[in-house]
Amino acid sequence: MSFRPTPGLAVCAMALASATAGAQTAPAAATVPPAPTATTPAPAADAHAGFIKSVRGEVHVLSAGGDARLARPGDRVSPIDRISTGAASAASVVLRDGTALVLGPDSRLDLKQFHFDSTTQDGGLLVSLLRGSLRMVSGLIGKTNPDAVRVDTQTATIGIRGTDFIVTADAQP
Repeated sequence: MSFRPTPGLAVCAMALASATAGAQTAPAAATVPPAPTATTPAPAADAHAGFIKSVRGEVHVLSAGGDARLARPGDRVSPIDRISTGAASAASVVLRDGTALVLGPDSRLDLKQFHFDSTTQDGGLLVSLLRGSLRMVSGLIGKTNPDAVRVDTQTATIGIRGTDFIVTADAQP
């Protein structure tokens, strides 16, 4: 793990500006999934952790069940998903509590745990950065209970004490 600038951080910074420009508000109309109708039941509140805000280049989401898909803006992410970016690619994800995650090129991030109760603002977040770069801006969970947010890398675990940070992880320790 290191805290030095990397070439992909410029991409992260640009994606972060897009991700945080409305992280506390609903996504733009073009990225909102259709409303449930009488024939489609409403999903459970915890069925998704958030959504893909923006994608640049080739970005994949791998579900816990092993289903892989190309990520597109507006796609939902589950509380347990892997997000990976290719070379010269980036993605931003906004979680339901307003947390913004921006992945730089050649990154792999496991969303290992996410739960959030919007009524009590209680929840928890655990992500694991396997390689690449991540910029994170804390949402309500990190602001109300910083101990409930953790970022793991292969060599360290980061406890959140601030609301905005960047971390990079080499593929090999």
